[in-house]
Amino acid sequence: MIKYTTQFLLKLEEMITESDYTLRYEKGNFKAGYCVLKDQKIMIVNKFFTTEGKINALLDILKGVTLDPTRFSEKSQKLYEELSSQQQTAA
Repeated sequence: MIKYTTQFLLKLEEMITESDYTLRYEKGNFKAGYCVLKDQKIMIVNKFFTTEGKINALLDILKGVTLDPTRFSEKSQKLYEELSSQQQTAA
């Protein structure tokens, strides 16, 4: 179950940092509130979002992006598997 807390956001950020993607918070006119530059492996999220908005944006991004879980720490690996199984159940 997803908890919309700052701690959960930090876990997501840590997992993305361990992958080969770069996460940035910037202001911009993104229709969905975020932008993914797949060729450059950069995720950009609207910096004015609330914690809940940032978490939702990151979860949306993770649905459409494949990360390399072999680079993850044990905690991030567990989180990634949990999120992947939730996405499969929801589909």
